[in-house]
Amino acid sequence: MLYPFCITQTPNCYKIAFPYHPDLLGMVKRIPSVKKNPKAAYISDERAWRVSLDDKWYVDAMSNWAVSVKICSRVQRAVSAKEVADYSIPDLPKLTVPHGLLLEPYEYQKEGIAYALQHKRCIFGDQPGLGKTLQAIGTVTIAKAYPCLVVCPAALKINWQREFKKFAGKQALILDDRNKANWHRFFETKCCDIFITNYESLKKFFVMGIRDDARFTMRSITFDPRVSLFKSVVIDESHKCKSSKTQQSKFIEGICKGKEYILELTGTPVVNNNTDLIQQLKIMGRLEDFGGYKNFIERYCAGPKQSSNVKELNWRLSMTCFFRREKAKVLTQLPDKSRQYIEVDIDNRKEYDRAEADLIQYLRDYKNASDEKIEKAMRGEVMVRMGILKSISARGKIKVFSEFIHDVIDGGEKLIVFAYLKEVVQELKRNFPDAVTVTGEDNATRKQAAVDKFQNDPECKLIILNYKSGGTGLTLTASSRVAFIEFPWTFSDCEQAEDRAHRNGQKNNVNCYYYLGKDTIDKYMYQVIQTKKNIANGVTGTDDVVKENVVDMAMNLFGNRL
Repeated sequence: MLYPFCITQTPNCYKIAFPYHPDLLGMVKRIPSVKKNPKAAYISDERAWRVSLDDKWYVDAMSNWAVSVKICSRVQRAVSAKEVADYSIPDLPKLTVPHGLLLEPYEYQKEGIAYALQHKRCIFGDQPGLGKTLQAIGTVTIAKAYPCLVVCPAALKINWQREFKKFAGKQALILDDRNKANWHRFFETKCCDIFITNYESLKKFFVMGIRDDARFTMRSITFDPRVSLFKSVVIDESHKCKSSKTQQSKFIEGICKGKEYILELTGTPVVNNNTDLIQQLKIMGRLEDFGGYKNFIERYCAGPKQSSNVKELNWRLSMTCFFRREKAKVLTQLPDKSRQYIEVDIDNRKEYDRAEADLIQYLRDYKNASDEKIEKAMRGEVMVRMGILKSISARGKIKVFSEFIHDVIDGGEKLIVFAYLKEVVQELKRNFPDAVTVTGEDNATRKQAAVDKFQNDPECKLIILNYKSGGTGLTLTASSRVAFIEFPWTFSDCEQAEDRAHRNGQKNNVNCYYYLGKDTIDKYMYQVIQTKKNIANGVTGTDDVVKENVVDMAMNLFGNRL
């Protein structure tokens, strides 16, 4: 059955629709106005093409040809008084000034920095894994927007401190009880101009008092006058302050008031519906750009899903204060696989310190052992005790690691998690009962069922595996994000686990996240794995050789305390 070639003339363009045919499609793409702006040409929700009124001759010739060669049955013409909206989003600007960073950003990251420098108060909405942190640091660095306050989840404070040093060569100060009263002196004496805190600590550091009003508003809060020092504020995971009813979101709103640069970083700006954007826009002082609260609600939050005129909203956000790139769009610029090491505080520090003290005492005895048999037995015991340290550190990271998992899966993405210890896998499973697992207790049928569910069920967002049972052989390309709560003993185990996602069928850059306990054996294990990875890859002896070196290096690790 042949369908007509439909031409609708509107006040600002022609809207043309026709049955798919490769020759016709090629002709459309050669229309002058389409070639000039292909992004504006195709109207996806109407399956039609927008063509300039100046291209009438081309449209007429093409439609007549389609009928003559029997692709279309006839030419059907109509007139509409309604203009066709152009919601095409222009390309991001190019960065034309030196970035001053210690590492060279990817081209798309430079474009994100250029956008932020132009708009100053905006949302970095890139898909996770594309380097929003680097782009924010680049923006602050080029703009010299100091002093800068970074507000982030507690688990990421050390990571932000390290990234400022790595990318910009700048020392950042994490706010704590020791510097609560005098942190501003670090800026005044030119020692430091970047300050980092977490959401839960905003009240402690920046709020002097809260009136017990019947209705909690901005007027209820008395802010520390030192908040006026900040020229820029970076808000990591800004969707955490999407509710206008929480104290934290009000504190951030007050701190940001009047700031020149406000950079919100989130891969999931809308978690539930369009109302999630209201407080984030308000924090940036951008809500009035959308007609204010009442107009935003009426225009963009109508209907049972509280999300209306989505395409228009996306266009207005992009033109005003928002950019987002998907991994697939910038894949050619990305490495196949990237790793990120995130240092976090453990919540069982006393238990860890006791176990470390026991190990150090044992190493003293080992150092003084003279009998070869006794020494060999003690080497095995050192390995056991180091394993205990790893275990304690892993358990101490479960809370912050679970917050990371929530951020990923609540944003609609899938995640692969690797653990080493049975008890850690079990605790994560208790925290995420909907997750599937692959452990040594599963037979081949159960393992495959878990893998198939993760690979094929859109509702299954999380799979938890241990290294021995899930680190080899399995294909888990449904996710491009792999997270490790603890290290195995060898680099090859890490690489094998990473390659469950990084294999044929994977269409994205694979991001690997390693969580390290601050001031624990984790960082040491990371160094061992990196320095001994050639051995671990099977060159001369794999695990046994590495483990022997671990014992020797343990002596160096605690050498100054023996």
